[in-house]
Amino acid sequence: MKRLIYIVLLVSNFCVAAAFANGDIAAGKEKSQTCVACHGETGVSPTAQFPIIAGQYEDYLYQSLKDYKAGNRKNPIMAGIVAALNDQDMRDLAAYYASQEGLFAIDLSGKK
Repeated sequence: MKRLIYIVLLVSNFCVAAAFANGDIAAGKEKSQTCVACHGETGVSPTAQFPIIAGQYEDYLYQSLKDYKAGNRKNPIMAGIVAALNDQDMRDLAAYYASQEGLFAIDLSGKK
């Protein structure tokens, strides 16, 4: 019985992950112009005041945008920005930023 439950959970996790994997990277780049002011051109914020979103998991970014829109995450700047986004916009933005080089690949020390 435990094995059956494990298999059902495993299959359901794959189905959920597949549901998130339908953002369009190119469309997300085009839609990212509003995001650039705070998060930088590729999701690497020019200041520590805003988070680096480059390289985050696509499903995490998508869910975060949905949570801002629903009011489950509180940030007046993000709430205003996501208000104009539809579900596909959020999926596209998540795909774009997830495809960028992440924090661990970026040298933030300024050293060459």
